[in-house]
Amino acid sequence: MHIGEITKLSGLDAQTIRFYEYQGLLTMPARQANGYRTYTDIHVEQLSFIRRCRMLELSLTDIRALLKLKSAPHESCEVINTLINGHIAEVQARITSLQTLEKQLTSLMSCCADGREIEDCGILASLHEKSEH
Repeated sequence: MHIGEITKLSGLDAQTIRFYEYQGLLTMPARQANGYRTYTDIHVEQLSFIRRCRMLELSLTDIRALLKLKSAPHESCEVINTLINGHIAEVQARITSLQTLEKQLTSLMSCCADGREIEDCGILASLHEKSEH
């Protein structure tokens, strides 16, 4: 199959597929005499795997590691558990950071009452004060 077909089957655009090839995440497809790439069902499976990993916001490095580990089916999956636990810790840290940001924004909102003119805006005044320090 050609790039147009695999984009439809995988839900990824051609540029993304070529990027994954370049990054070594996707097995290089065979080339026809005219230079066109020829993809197979194996490429569709690989792209589906990569796409699911990206939906979980796994890094390309982590995906590369998972693909390498996938080729050693009789090894312990402890390495995979460690990788996913590390990703969970990163997500938890981002959640904490976002909660802190929410508190800061909520506090900022309390600086301004409705009906004020911009020159009396408590939010802008507060932001200006913080930028001077």
